[in-house]
Amino acid sequence: MIEQIGAYLSSIRVTDTFLSLLISTGILLVSILVLRAVSARFIRRAVLAPELRRKWIVQTRNGLILLMLMGLVMIWGEELRTLALSIVAIAVAFVVATKELILCLTGSLLKSGARSFQIGDRIQVKDFRGDVIDQNLLATTILEVGPGRLTHQRTGRMTIIPNALFVSEPVINESYTHDYVIHVFTVPFKREDNWRGAQQALMASAEKHCQPYLDKARKHMTRLTEHRGFDIPTVDPRVSIQLPTASELHLIVRIPARSGERSFIEQTILAEVFGENDFTAKRQHKSEDTELE
Repeated sequence: MIEQIGAYLSSIRVTDTFLSLLISTGILLVSILVLRAVSARFIRRAVLAPELRRKWIVQTRNGLILLMLMGLVMIWGEELRTLALSIVAIAVAFVVATKELILCLTGSLLKSGARSFQIGDRIQVKDFRGDVIDQNLLATTILEVGPGRLTHQRTGRMTIIPNALFVSEPVINESYTHDYVIHVFTVPFKREDNWRGAQQALMASAEKHCQPYLDKARKHMTRLTEHRGFDIPTVDPRVSIQLPTASELHLIVRIPARSGERSFIEQTILAEVFGENDFTAKRQHKSEDTELE
């Protein structure tokens, strides 16, 4: 038995061309690994900001993967072309079987070409919403934010989204203005409540808490307008009125906020306004009765 195995192995001949391709492939893989180790060490030492460091490490890794794939195609291109001529039927079956994988690769190319988002942005795809912490050719990883679309707190869960979703679903980028964003939240009232007093109190509180960074936010938005060529809405705080039904009234509060402090500034304003005031109709009627007495 052992003699038969030995005879079989001795009958296998490795041509010089095939051996050259194997050596070239080994050199390519070793070079990619060395480049990744050197670049990762350099980024960890040179970049101090954790968010920027993670962004550069991910981008460098993805770039080296693309470089490796291109090198493998260049090395084995002739053999692959020769092989492809004889396996056309198998290739068709392979495409059908790996449709989702191909869609993931297509989605990766689509989001990269359209520059839909980058590391650190807060996005929403279908029912998935969160902060992007990693992305590669097959999937995008986010830290979930919620619950719902109006909450800006992390839930502690991580979601891995296949890139195939980016082919068929729209992407909402909530951080396209980066350092400063326009944050909007809704405060519902009944028509008989003292919504005028609430509107004034919300406006005063919003101006108070946004004042320390209002000028910086305005300059930031102006730079974005000049750089990207589209109009950015004014950053001045506003409280507008919306009537969803005949018996309800919503106050729409729109304020500028630092990208990572949307939930904090919203909760600060709400706690201050409703901690010191009662805008219900019952309270309003009691105040009017007291004045009449």
